[in-house]
Amino acid sequence: MAFLGKEYKQVKDENFEAFLKAVGVPDAEVAKLAQYKPTSKLEKEGDTYVYTTTTPTKTKVVKFTPGVEQDEEIREGLVVKSTYTIDGNVLTQVIKHDDKVSTFKREFNGDQLVVTITANFWDGVCHRYYKA
Repeated sequence: MAFLGKEYKQVKDENFEAFLKAVGVPDAEVAKLAQYKPTSKLEKEGDTYVYTTTTPTKTKVVKFTPGVEQDEEIREGLVVKSTYTIDGNVLTQVIKHDDKVSTFKREFNGDQLVVTITANFWDGVCHRYYKA
C-alpha cells in the first residue's frame, strides 16, 4: 500500500459537470465545483482509515472502517449513508441517499489516482485523474 500517505492533486476530469448536474447540484455551484482541483490523501490509523480531501474552500476529513456503513455529510446539509471498502489498491465508496446510489471507485497506481464515478440514476461515467 505504497499509496498510503501520498497526496494526490486532481489534474483533469471527464464528465464531472454532467455528474454534478445529474445529482442535482445547482448550475451556479456546478461551475464553481468544476474549477476546483482538489487534493486527496488516504492514511491508515490502526483498524481505521482517514480520507482527506482539500479544496480551495475547505478540508474534509472522513474516518472509516472498511465495510461499515456510516453517516457522511457530502455537501452542507446533505447527509448520506456511505460505505467504504478496500481491495488491494482500490478504495470503493458506495453512497446511498433515498433510492439513489453512487459509486466512487478510486484506483491507486504508483503516482496516479483514477476515480471512476457511476450512479444508478445516471447513464454516464465520470473519471477524475490525480497525480502525486
